[in-house]
Amino acid sequence: MIGIIDYNAGNIRSVQRALEKLNLPYKMSKNPTDLEDVDKLIFPGDGDDSYAMQELAKTGYDSFIKKAVEKGIFILGICVGSQILFDYTEEGNCKCLELLEGRIRHFSSVFTDNEKSGILTKKEYQTLKIPHMGWNNLRFNQSTIKNCPILEGITENDDFYFVHSYLIQNKNDSIVAAWADYGIPVPACIHKNNIYACQFHPEKSGKPGLQILKNFAQL
Repeated sequence: MIGIIDYNAGNIRSVQRALEKLNLPYKMSKNPTDLEDVDKLIFPGDGDDSYAMQELAKTGYDSFIKKAVEKGIFILGICVGSQILFDYTEEGNCKCLELLEGRIRHFSSVFTDNEKSGILTKKEYQTLKIPHMGWNNLRFNQSTIKNCPILEGITENDDFYFVHSYLIQNKNDSIVAAWADYGIPVPACIHKNNIYACQFHPEKSGKPGLQILKNFAQL
């Protein structure tokens, strides 16, 4: 059974519709105790990272998620839900769940760092709109893709829907299964043990996105 974490900051309805289209059983609750018997969790999110962290603390989902991960429950973070699995976010300058090593930074600061390093020119990054919004395909990390079952049946030609101004800056590329390219490599799909995370919205990404949700349900 899949549990959907409802903490007042998630893109809940589109996730529900996607699971219903796949005929996958689920339950959703604002109360963590209602989801204690599930074996998989979907952790969606829209909006502001720091607000999301405040809501997690209010509902008790912050400690619930950490305990679920410790118990080996599979979890899929989506968009903001993927970001706040990491250590720290620049959006509101706050600690996150600290389940994955890395920081969440605004595109502009990452672009500036890449300009200083000579990787990207100012002229190049000024043509890139923030937020990164729209359809983008993936570039697989060939050393890790075989160990990421939620990408089974997905190709590098498949497009996924992104909308975000902040991006993951992971500490170790061994957790990155796939990147998107937006002037710089954008970590798009993360996998470490029982934790999965998508910067894009699989529930809004048509057939390939539904395939990812189906794969997650079959773990």
